[in-house]
Amino acid sequence: MDRQTEYVLRSMEERDIRFVRLWFTDVLGSLKSVAIAPAEVEGAITEGVGFDGSAIEGFARVFESDMVAFPDPSTFQALPWRQMERGTARMFCDIRLPDGSPSFADPRYVLKRALQKAADLGFTFYIHPEIEFFLLREQLPPVPLDDGGYFDHTTLGDGTDFRRDAITMLEQMGISVEFSHHEAAPGQHEIDLRYADALTMADNVMTFRVVIREVAVSQGIHATFMPKPFTEHPGSGMHTHMSLFEGDTNAFYDGADEYRMSKVAKHFIAGLLRHTPEIMAVTNQYVNSYKRLSGASEAPTFGCWGRANRSALIRIPQFSPGKSSSARIEYRLPDSAANPYLAYALMLNAGLAGVEGEYPLQEETEDEVWRLSERERKAIGIQALPRNLDEALRIMENSELAAETLGEHVFEYFMRNKREEFETYRQQVTPWELGRHIRVM
Repeated sequence: MDRQTEYVLRSMEERDIRFVRLWFTDVLGSLKSVAIAPAEVEGAITEGVGFDGSAIEGFARVFESDMVAFPDPSTFQALPWRQMERGTARMFCDIRLPDGSPSFADPRYVLKRALQKAADLGFTFYIHPEIEFFLLREQLPPVPLDDGGYFDHTTLGDGTDFRRDAITMLEQMGISVEFSHHEAAPGQHEIDLRYADALTMADNVMTFRVVIREVAVSQGIHATFMPKPFTEHPGSGMHTHMSLFEGDTNAFYDGADEYRMSKVAKHFIAGLLRHTPEIMAVTNQYVNSYKRLSGASEAPTFGCWGRANRSALIRIPQFSPGKSSSARIEYRLPDSAANPYLAYALMLNAGLAGVEGEYPLQEETEDEVWRLSERERKAIGIQALPRNLDEALRIMENSELAAETLGEHVFEYFMRNKREEFETYRQQVTPWELGRHIRVM
């Protein structure tokens, strides 16, 4: 028995854990869970727990349905909202086939493959996300919990209490929080997680969503990660800070460069800029995602980069000159509803393509890009990003990078599922159309 398994068994006894939930995600990023008794945990870690993969979105067809979930003991954590007399804990799982080989349908394995590619090049990939979400009094129609704005301080307000309770719960689960504040829209909040390696962070993001929803339910309110629930207010993004390390050295830092950015960083940015249209259907996977990216706001709609420019797709945050470990880039495209495993894998491989191919980096853009005319944008080489899910899927279906990163199974299922979503959306008659046309046509 290894040390991690010993730790799990000892912790269950010490904390009176009576139920252990095994967590994994489907291809779209929805969390799945099965509970086992403590007596079954040691066997589950070594032999796995079988389940019907054909019943999970994107996992398997009926005639190849047998799959096995293997808990990762390093992810064991007690669930604070279930710590009564008989507690509950969770572990994330890796999904395998009955012969023990990894399942190519497992989003966690997709990310592990990408991280192994980075490791083969000598890199470790670190992530620090800024996760936005809305708190609602009512869901349909949505009614914001508060009327606050960006960085507003509200004395003992509902949102302030919520963030305090959520952060306390996250930290009890070993997830470190750097910042939290009210965002620009009424009822909108942001919590930033402290950086971690990409696999740990993907697990953390999935846990984060559960914690936020659990705290909301306990307070009689609703939490949503829908990218844009309100027409008149900004949407919720998941701005993602990224860096590559070589051992303990930040590979993005170069003290001699005017931007303090290394060649690796510049090539990585160039890779993201070139390949973003190919991966956007995953980082922004819903029809509603593109309402957030509709222009005239800080949400990116064009492929460019800058330092102080918050309308750019990629921003270079300032950091203390003596703190080279903080050198990073901020990718402002993903939204809070993305599958973090698939999104991080594609973002990493897009950047690595730039590093391996030594892509040249275009000039920095200092203007608010959406204010420029189309002619001005073309003159400085800035291209528009896909404006809807259909455009993004048409580009992605011809992308070698996306197909290789996701693997044939995930790629084909994802494309099929999202095409169906867009076709269903196309058929909908919206309240906007009725209000604008029903009386005059």
